[in-house]
Amino acid sequence: MSDNDQETPENPAAPEVPAAAETETTTVAVAPTPASAKPKGYAIIETGGKQYRVSVGDRISVERLPDDEGGEITIDRVLLIGGEGATRVGTPVVAGATVTASVDDHFRGEKIVVFKYKPKKRYRRRIGHRQELTHLTITAIAG
Repeated sequence: MSDNDQETPENPAAPEVPAAAETETTTVAVAPTPASAKPKGYAIIETGGKQYRVSVGDRISVERLPDDEGGEITIDRVLLIGGEGATRVGTPVVAGATVTASVDDHFRGEKIVVFKYKPKKRYRRRIGHRQELTHLTITAIAG
């Protein structure tokens, strides 16, 4: 038998583990989250020319708003309310419906590079842009 044919333990300094320890398993039961933990209702709102589907507790990034950080804002452009029984669709907005949100902070989004060129004309333009945004946390949906 040559030296390559002999079996050697991978880690000779490691202590032997009894076979019984390898077969023992511990089962941990995880309780499902209750259905009432997160409200089922949602709304579709419009701000900054864009539409967002929001629920209470959601944190969204929208076009910059003139409100101060830490303040409250009420959005009355609610296009749809649903999730709790009947769905109400506005024409164009749901009458009397509002969404309340807290203004977390103002920030600038990622840089978008705009590169223009015209082939064979030696025309190249590289322009960058960072959009001003606001983080909102939805606190209430009424209506």
